[in-house]
Amino acid sequence: MVKKLVCIQCPLGCEMEVKLNGKMGVMEIKGNRCPRGYDYAMEEMIDPKRILTTSVKVENGDIDLVSVRTDKPIPKRLLKEAMEAIRKAKVKAPVRVGDIVLSNLLGTGANVMATRTVEPKKSEDFENKNEKDLKECKAI
Repeated sequence: MVKKLVCIQCPLGCEMEVKLNGKMGVMEIKGNRCPRGYDYAMEEMIDPKRILTTSVKVENGDIDLVSVRTDKPIPKRLLKEAMEAIRKAKVKAPVRVGDIVLSNLLGTGANVMATRTVEPKKSEDFENKNEKDLKECKAI
């Protein structure tokens, strides 16, 4: 069996053919123009990895969710289990870009990090006081 891949390791986008035997063993890789393409094709056939992007609940934030991603690819076979682990996670505001939300996700060595900032929710008393002060200033 022959699988066709397009390498994503550099801008060249080499079109490769990977010849497999019946047991999903890689027999031959053709079309890569650099060693990174060969490594990519091997990994894609043996244990593909992906960056996981999702969101995590935020307690007391000005928004309810913060976008997150893994800081390195994790095995594709673990994506469902990783999503379950992330779904259970919660963080408290404030959250800053780059903050680690979960460390060593499922023992992969990958951390889940925030990709945006979430500020703490403003208290209603503070907002009401500011509105009252603003009205008083306009009345003067």
